This record gives sequence, structure tokens and C-alpha cells, in this order.
Amino acid sequence: MSIYYGTMTSKGQTTVPAEVRDMLQLKPGDKIRYIVRNGEIIIKAKNKRAIDLAGILHRPGMPAMTLEEMDEIIGDAIAEHVMGPK
Repeated sequence: MSIYYGTMTSKGQTTVPAEVRDMLQLKPGDKIRYIVRNGEIIIKAKNKRAIDLAGILHRPGMPAMTLEEMDEIIGDAIAEHVMGPK
């Protein structure tokens, strides 16, 4: 387990440490999901869209996605369709 620290500004903003940005492959403009579960917060990058799944099984050279990644992307697309974009 690794621990990284950030500081929150008076406006509620914080910088994601470079090591975490690298691990999550975050780029400027990417969305970040905060999942609160049993008193813990999980941070996940939301940098893939449902359209990214199109043809994923048929494109040579493309990295394969796990079923969990596909489920998350599909879930995000459904949530955006029902609740609107965030």
C-alpha cells in the first residue's frame, strides 16, 4: 500500500499527486469519480466512455479491457443517459 498526500484549498480544490495521476493515467480534463463505501473513499478515473468499447474485440493492437472496466463504462453511460452528464 502506498500513501500520497494533497492539500485542500479554501475553495475545496486539491492537486492529485503526480504518482496518482500516472497510476490512473489522468490527463487534463479527465473526470474523477469519488466512491464512498463503508466509510472509505475510492477514487477512480473516468477517462473512458461507452463509445470506447466499440470494436474493442476486433481492433488489432488495442489493449483488451477487463469485464470490470466494460461494466463500469456501460454503467457510466447509463447513469449519464438517465441523470444527464456531470
